[in-house]
Amino acid sequence: MPTIALVAAGDRLGLSLAKTFGRRGFDVALIGRSPDRLDALAGKLAAERVTAAGFAADVTDRPGLTAALERAAARFGGIDVLHYAAPAAGGGAAAHRTGALDVTVDAVAPQLESICFGAIAATRAVLPGMLAANAGTLLYTTGASSVAPVPVFVSTGMAGAALRKWVLTLHDALAGRGIYAGHVAIGAWIAGTPGAPDGAVLRDPDDLARLYWELHVNRAPAEHVISA
Repeated sequence: MPTIALVAAGDRLGLSLAKTFGRRGFDVALIGRSPDRLDALAGKLAAERVTAAGFAADVTDRPGLTAALERAAARFGGIDVLHYAAPAAGGGAAAHRTGALDVTVDAVAPQLESICFGAIAATRAVLPGMLAANAGTLLYTTGASSVAPVPVFVSTGMAGAALRKWVLTLHDALAGRGIYAGHVAIGAWIAGTPGAPDGAVLRDPDDLARLYWELHVNRAPAEHVISA
């Protein structure tokens, strides 16, 4: 069976992606920091008759992240789809708000480590197998500040923009080699996200997950921006 690896898997978009791909014949490798949380997600998926297993790793520990994906590939016989959606460093929304005048190296560096460098490490862990098979899908999620400036999310937007630039060039570099790379920028609150402001338009994570499935199947476009 094909396998999807979800890096920084959570109980909103990550769980919906796991269900969406799992119901279509995929095994699911869950990558995240908390073994207990991974076990809980795997239990929810088992109730949906989706085979899943957790592999604990922190995206800022690049060797550890690589090792977790290697264990996942060994467990399931390879990784066919990778989804990377690491959270901003520093926890909740208030912790990673940085205006343009507040940007410092110390403010940006943790965001680059989590959002961009972890994505590169994860990709390099699975890409050799995809190249050998001439098949695979690489999906990356950032906030919409990676595409259009948002005054209060400058440091995370800078890190997301770096990842976005690389993914779009990766998409072109892999054209004709059987591997699709796509970037999704989400500029809306996902239902169930703590701290969503009153009156915010909430997006159903199951609806979003179906979009990712369509990108995987259709292999285009290179980028999809979801606005509020």
